[in-house]
Amino acid sequence: VKGLFIGTDVECFKKAADLSRKENIEYLPGPVARAVVYLKPEEYKSTWLGNKSIYRTRMALADGGELIVLAPGVKTFGEDASVDRIIRTYGYCGTGKILELVETRDDLKNSLSAAAHLIHGSTEGRFRVTYCTGGLPENEIRAAGFDFAPLAEMLKRYNPAQLTPGFNTLTGGERIFYIDNPALGLWRLAEEN
Repeated sequence: VKGLFIGTDVECFKKAADLSRKENIEYLPGPVARAVVYLKPEEYKSTWLGNKSIYRTRMALADGGELIVLAPGVKTFGEDASVDRIIRTYGYCGTGKILELVETRDDLKNSLSAAAHLIHGSTEGRFRVTYCTGGLPENEIRAAGFDFAPLAEMLKRYNPAQLTPGFNTLTGGERIFYIDNPALGLWRLAEEN
């Protein structure tokens, strides 16, 4: 515990938010060209949860950059069958398109949490996401709007046991930013704080 804030006034909230900002956000000196996120298989079974890797790193990723998601436990898109069907139907196609679809498609209109998830999981075309899953095949990943790479190949290239959180320079000079659990932080550029 880093702080305890009790009260009903705005000042109490501001003090708590300021401490949270200092403790939970990692400020990076410049845009990240390639980030690699590992999703522990016991915690992450779907893109519904795994897309934390997208929305918690988007403010640090470079335009044209790549986010590689090592997801050995991901076997589905949604946490339940109806949300899974919605994700498979529309994919992560961006805010504008999803807002358009909410107006015309009853399934999205009646599941605004799924619509919000599709927006949060989209890159808005600014960077690429390469999902490397243990259970979703390439055609399904691509249909949802992501790039795909074979999990075994990418685990060999980006072995979580050999990486440390933060910047790593690999054999051959490749520089990546590694995150071992996207649920435990938020990453953004220092000049934006």
